[in-house]
Amino acid sequence: MKIWLNGQLCERAEARMSVLDAGMQHGVGLFETMLARDGAVLRMDQHLMRLEKSAQELGLADALRVDPLGEAVLDTLQANDMQDARIRLTVTGGDLGLPWARPNDQRGAEVRMPTIIIVAQPPTLYPDELFARGVAVTISTNRHSASDRFLGHKTLWYWPRIEALGHAARVGCTESLWFSTRGFLASGSVSNVFVVKDGVLSTPIARGDDEAMDGDAPSLHPVLPGCTRMAVMEWALSQAARVRIRDITIDEVLAADELFVTNSSWGVLPVVRVEESVIGKGTPGVFTQSMRARWLA
Repeated sequence: MKIWLNGQLCERAEARMSVLDAGMQHGVGLFETMLARDGAVLRMDQHLMRLEKSAQELGLADALRVDPLGEAVLDTLQANDMQDARIRLTVTGGDLGLPWARPNDQRGAEVRMPTIIIVAQPPTLYPDELFARGVAVTISTNRHSASDRFLGHKTLWYWPRIEALGHAARVGCTESLWFSTRGFLASGSVSNVFVVKDGVLSTPIARGDDEAMDGDAPSLHPVLPGCTRMAVMEWALSQAARVRIRDITIDEVLAADELFVTNSSWGVLPVVRVEESVIGKGTPGVFTQSMRARWLA
């Protein structure tokens, strides 16, 4: 396996980073998980632009160069002779132990030097029956705070989400739904969530959504603007479906006709049960299946 590390492709055994790296020491960093099919990376530009914007907003890096990063992703794919892959691009705060080694700009200000890692591995294979029959999900006991501006970004701090996924797996579920401290649906541990009711597709408000919502003042939302989430909304609108971005209560989730979760790995995954409550008819709905078909295409 060849790994792209700070501008160089190297063998896995030679890919080393400092134990004083900010990602290791403090979880300072961002990442993107992308899917490659037939040598093409799905929605790579959207992933990289989201990464760039998050890095700027959170002060991780002064400027990430999206085009060279895209070339590096494709180079990593080619170096590993892979057509289908799960690609992880990680950007950390860099080595905390060598501040004197960081260059300065023309004004004498310190230029931050992030650590950048690209890893291409075989894609995760999910059983067909998950999509044919649908899955069950739990409700996490943790809550997202709308005052936490980091939650709408794909940061390295995933321990609470992984713990919630572990609990879900132990009780026979695939994902765990998170709600905000205000009592509204936020996301899954590793996914965005969609509710279908009376032919209307609804999803929670994500970071940046209210910039395009008339009459709403910009505010913080603890939901990542997922790339597959955006694709689903585009496909739904192309089918003349009604799409709403709004606050969703637990009662609305349980009363949904259809429920599904999305991410870049499994695409569109139908949910037929939330803990002990059956969703709709207890089988993947027509709208969910149509979105799944679009994603596969």
